[in-house]
Amino acid sequence: MQFSLWLALAGAGALISFTPGAGAINTMSNSLNAGFRRSIWGILGQQAALVVHVLIVALGVGVLVASSPVAFNVIRYAGAAYLVYLGVRQFLSKPAAAQEQAATLRSEPAWSIFRRGFWVNLLNPKAIVFFLAFTPQFIRPEQPLFTQYAVLTATIVVIDILVMWFFFAAAARSFQRVTSTERGQLVLSRVFGVLFVGVGILLALIH
Repeated sequence: MQFSLWLALAGAGALISFTPGAGAINTMSNSLNAGFRRSIWGILGQQAALVVHVLIVALGVGVLVASSPVAFNVIRYAGAAYLVYLGVRQFLSKPAAAQEQAATLRSEPAWSIFRRGFWVNLLNPKAIVFFLAFTPQFIRPEQPLFTQYAVLTATIVVIDILVMWFFFAAAARSFQRVTSTERGQLVLSRVFGVLFVGVGILLALIH
């Protein structure tokens, strides 16, 4: 993977990780209820599910690349359009009710925290669709696929761990106060909506 493409991957990965979602809410809940240090188990569970999603997408896209590069490019551009769609939808979204915090005890076993994080990410069908749109933007069909997917997965996992633990878990209380207000939710929706649209357009142009 070329360094310029890897930088785009790292930037897109950071944007995805910073976007509030089920994983971020689960991490904040774990940090508040089980403590900052033990919240890492939930984050690792979420990464395990992320790896499963990438493997599912990689196997399907790998077959597609081997059989039809034209079809691969069609999916790549459709993926960029999907990112733009996500951005527009998030930009236009209305404030939602405050998320209910999970009743987690500080004595909860690490495996239980890990397992909950795993299922939070795995049981999200939109994640597979998203990675199907996201992954082809950084894969070059003419180069070895295994190494590219390994770099992509490792980059996304490391960035997501850092963001989840040192941003969402560490700043759980203050960040949660922002997202609990309608104004805070509106601001975040507008900002991340514009960023998603920008990333989708850039990825369609620079690959």
